[in-house]
Formats: sequence, C-alpha cells, structure tokens
Amino acid sequence: MNHCSVTNSSVVKEKAKGLGFHKVGIAAVNKVDTTEAQRLQTWIELGYHADMEWMTNPKRQDIRLVMPEVRSLVCVALNYYTPHERPVRLASASGESEEYAKISRYGWGRDYHKVMHKKLKQLVIWLKSLDEGVRASYYADTGPVQDKVWAQQAGIGWIAKNGNVITREYGSWVFLGEVLTNLELESDRPSTEHCGSCTRCIEACPTDAITQPFVVDANRCIAYHTIENRADKLPETVTPHLQGWVAGCDICQDVCPWNQRFSHTTDIAEFQPYPENLAPKLLDLAQISEEEWDKQFPASALRRIKPEMLRRNALANLDASKRKNDPESNYF
Repeated sequence: MNHCSVTNSSVVKEKAKGLGFHKVGIAAVNKVDTTEAQRLQTWIELGYHADMEWMTNPKRQDIRLVMPEVRSLVCVALNYYTPHERPVRLASASGESEEYAKISRYGWGRDYHKVMHKKLKQLVIWLKSLDEGVRASYYADTGPVQDKVWAQQAGIGWIAKNGNVITREYGSWVFLGEVLTNLELESDRPSTEHCGSCTRCIEACPTDAITQPFVVDANRCIAYHTIENRADKLPETVTPHLQGWVAGCDICQDVCPWNQRFSHTTDIAEFQPYPENLAPKLLDLAQISEEEWDKQFPASALRRIKPEMLRRNALANLDASKRKNDPESNYF
C-alpha cells in the first residue's frame, strides 16, 4: 500500500500535543520545492557547510529519497528555555578573577535527542496502529531532512535571519523533529517571516558569520567550531572572538527581540540545567580528564564535544584572554 488517508488531521495533532509536544504542524509532500533545494545547493557550493559533509547528502534536497512513499510530515517543536543566567567572572580567594566558560542553552540539560526520540517513537507507534498500511519514521536532527524548511512549511515558525526557526510562542528556543508518513493529511498554512527590518543578530555576531540575512557561513560560526570542528587548533580568525564560549554559541539568539519578549520556562523537567553546566570554569575545562568529562556530561548532547575538543576550546579562550591583556604571551 503506497499511501493511506486520514479524515481528520486534527486527531493526529491532538495526539502529538498529548505526548507533550508544544507545537505541531503538518506539511503535505506534493512536489519537491526546487527553490529550497537550490538554496541549499548554493550554500554548499559556497563552502558554507565547512567540513559537514553530511549536509551534501542528495536526500536533503528531495524528501522522497528519504521515504519514497511519503505524503505528509508531522512537524513538532519542544520549548527548551530555562531562565538561568550565565555568570561572567568569579573572584577567587587570591583576589584574581577566574573566567567562566559559556555553554549554549540547548546543552544545559538532558540530551534533547533522547527526550525528542522518546516522544516521536510513541507518535509513530500510534500512527501505525491506525492501519496496517501506515508507514512512518521519525527524525530529530538525526537524518537527511531539512527540518527547519519543513517546520516553516508546517506553520511551526519561520526561518530567521540567523538561520534559526522562530516561533511566535517560544521564540527560537525550540528543538525540532518530524515524522514522515504515507498518510495523506491536511496541511497547515506555511509560516510567514516576521523578522522585519531587524538586524540585531547580524550586528551582534562577533565573527560576522551571518554573511547576509538568512545566510550563515559555518566557517565563521563559533557554534560550528566549538562543536563540529575536529582540528587540533581553532582558526585564528575565530579564537579572539570566542568570548568564553566552549560549547555552541547563543549570541544571535540572546539578542533576538522575539526571544527577549516571548521566551518562557519549559515544562519539560529534563531540560532543566545540570548545575555544573551553568558555570564551569575555563581553567577546569582546559584540564578536564576523560573520566571527569564522562562524569560531568551524562546523557548530554554535549557528549558530541569530546574531552580533547573541550580542552582545546577552553584553552583557546584562556589564550585569547591572556593575549588581550598581554599580546606577546600564551596562557601556558
């Protein structure tokens, strides 16, 4: 059976919301959006994907290569915002200031993949129980799916000038996931863009990674370099601008008016921060052992950042700070 039909897509959305998803929308797969496929191809040809070769997978440009019988995507979002703030400096017993490391808000609590996958799996099991002909599979930043593009098509939110999806209800503090299915579901209206003339994210980026509105060059992005870059050293074009970031970067989200106005605390307990993730010291992370790393980041999305990378990131920050005060010196 190639496809199935459901008379009322609202039943599917209600089920998804009952599983705890904060936003649910449906996008129909009628034909390939050549505009989005071309936009992705152009971005890749410019080399803006850096060494993230998985972005070049042809399946990203045609969802039917992921699931040939797909007719609809059930797109979901989870709010992960918590109101905790990062301290900047700490006065030590000797009177000197010790610098804190900054970790992106998304990595403060439990690995979002685990939280999202559990809910998505339940949704897929329920969908398949509707009819033996139903096919469904789920993704959450784990497959060749343009999740932000489909989230916009499904009415979840719009892709902003910093490349993130902004929702009216939660700003951009959301995780995205989707279920691909052969069910023919009534689609929601795509989101319209509401960034207006605002350029705060572009102006705030210390490395000019947002080369123009809606275009981000990973080669300049602090988040890319602290999470994905496997090199022994970070590029000199980035290190002076790290500002304490060792795991991701929230600068373009922190300055966004939508986030400042509409963010509110998530009801998902797993996204509450592990205490040690709010204010780690750069000096401690620069010397973190394999055992300490394993203990400090259990069930965390930050496990993607291996101990040697974390040490590298912290050292780069310390060295940049030292050079700022004494241009001729290194930290160690």
